[in-house]
Amino acid sequence: MRELTIEDVRDAATALGGVTRATPLIRNYKLEEMFGTEVYYKPENLQRTGSFKVRGGYNKIRSLTPDERGRGVIASSAGNHAQGVASAARAAGIPATIVMPVSAPLTKVTRTRGYGAEVVLHGEYYEEAFARAEEIQRERDLVFVHPFDDPHVIAGQGTVGLEIFDELPDVDTVIVPIGGGGLISGIALVLKTLKPDVRIVGVEAAGAPAALKALEVGKLVTLDRADTIADGIKVRKLSERTFDYISRFVDEVVLVDDEEIGLAMVELMESSKLVVEGAGAVTAAALFNNRIANVGRKAVALLGGGNVDINLVARVIERGLTRAGRYALLQVRLVDKPGQLTAVLEVLAERHVNILDVLHDRAAWRVPIGTVDVAMLLEVRDAAHAREITQLLRAADIDARLAHQQP
Repeated sequence: MRELTIEDVRDAATALGGVTRATPLIRNYKLEEMFGTEVYYKPENLQRTGSFKVRGGYNKIRSLTPDERGRGVIASSAGNHAQGVASAARAAGIPATIVMPVSAPLTKVTRTRGYGAEVVLHGEYYEEAFARAEEIQRERDLVFVHPFDDPHVIAGQGTVGLEIFDELPDVDTVIVPIGGGGLISGIALVLKTLKPDVRIVGVEAAGAPAALKALEVGKLVTLDRADTIADGIKVRKLSERTFDYISRFVDEVVLVDDEEIGLAMVELMESSKLVVEGAGAVTAAALFNNRIANVGRKAVALLGGGNVDINLVARVIERGLTRAGRYALLQVRLVDKPGQLTAVLEVLAERHVNILDVLHDRAAWRVPIGTVDVAMLLEVRDAAHAREITQLLRAADIDARLAHQQP
């Protein structure tokens, strides 16, 4: 296995000039208030194709021989690597075939096809798509572009580390998402070479902890399953190459669950005006949930990508606002006769509450005869506002409670 060097990464950075953008570090003052230190985002969601993956994909394809270019390339991906390879292949004028899991977000499938690639949907997990890509590679004699187990790909991803160091040479901690491990391998190699005392923290989804499990037992493991909304890092196994880099250069790996990831996506949209997919938001989730004990004086959290399905965004926003206390489900039981709802509506209007949805339930087996249950989805300022409304209704002799409370 060829040992990658920082010179390989610098060579990749030169080749990527004019192809990718050096995404700027953005200070996040909310996190700085939490930790009392400088905290920056590295927003690769603003990168061409919406993800850092174009860096590795382009660097691999530009290394191909004329014979390999003539044969064409194939890759397997949950989405971001697919777009990176498809975009790079189109720029090089060579055909690309991409095998994606059937669960890949529609937006990623559509955009990959938009770059001119042939898309084959196969399997539920990345590993199944990978196996099918290997079969097609042998059948058609194509060149395989691995999403993380390739030195050219890792070198391309490592250019992120060069940019971080160039802009913030005294960085103390760098927080990076982990899927297959190519991104954190390249970044960690670069930063540990340039600044050996820098702390590298990897973040995985709790439903796909392939790196953490491997580190715990000291060898590669294959998870029985991977289940997370962060589809870009829904990987069941690292490679020998990336496990080696992570073992040597990464100081700590932490986990965040899907609820925390969803809330981080909402927070990024609301406070930083950044649309970030689940796989890219895990680093922000780790910070907001205090998964990292010591972030140092200057920390950088990498936001890996922004290619998120708009339908998922809608669900995540609604769930996030509910968890944050901005949505409340109010349940009231009223006498089933005209005018009873008026008293409820007057209280809500006085407290400047917006009603999003209303549902009446008169089913005899669920409510006493002569009564009706009314459920209202409310938009409120916060959880305290919702509790205040409930108390006011009860003071008016109205049977009211929030859905999560006991009557």
